[in-house]
Amino acid sequence: MGPTWTALSLSLTVALWATGICLVTGTATGYLLARGKFPGKDVADAILTLPMVMPPTVMGYYLLVLLGRKGPIGGWLQSQFGINLIFTWQGAVIASAVVAFPLVFKAARAAFEVVDPQLEKAGRVLGISEAAIFFRITLPLAWRGILSGALLAFARSMGEFGATLMVAGSIPGKTQTLSIAVYEAVQAGQDDEAGMLVLITSVTCIAILLAAGRLAPGQVVSR
Repeated sequence: MGPTWTALSLSLTVALWATGICLVTGTATGYLLARGKFPGKDVADAILTLPMVMPPTVMGYYLLVLLGRKGPIGGWLQSQFGINLIFTWQGAVIASAVVAFPLVFKAARAAFEVVDPQLEKAGRVLGISEAAIFFRITLPLAWRGILSGALLAFARSMGEFGATLMVAGSIPGKTQTLSIAVYEAVQAGQDDEAGMLVLITSVTCIAILLAAGRLAPGQVVSR
């Protein structure tokens, strides 16, 4: 497998894992903020949205501090399980998930907020459990918006550069994703390879944006 397709395969792997993480965590937090009433709700929303507006290199630095061998999380993982996330594709997944998280979170919150609470109340009157109400009433009515956010998160993960480079580096065949491979190709003067990588990335992202727009018109969040 050539370097171009290796980078594409790694980017797809990272993006799929990152999107899966965002889908679970973003949906849960989106539902919590859409339905929950607690002090500091607006502050929590602002903090959870930070990765959308903060420079990716800054997020990468924070992740390095947290996940490095001397960091609170990375040090604990290293001492307890011998796990090192820095300069690994798993580290790239975490970096991509953190950066893409707000796209699922904001889309999920918006989708849950437009679900009529009266329908949920009707389910409670009928004696349906809260879990059943969520999976049988709320989620089916909100899934299009959530899926739209997940598609945007996938596209964002595919194009992630700054945070991924800070955390995972650029190791060909191991951590070098498409966006990083484009940068390396340009730096090396390999214009043909850079053009091919850019074309693949552009076509993929356009297709995803079109799909997201069809699923939830007006909910596509620009960055």
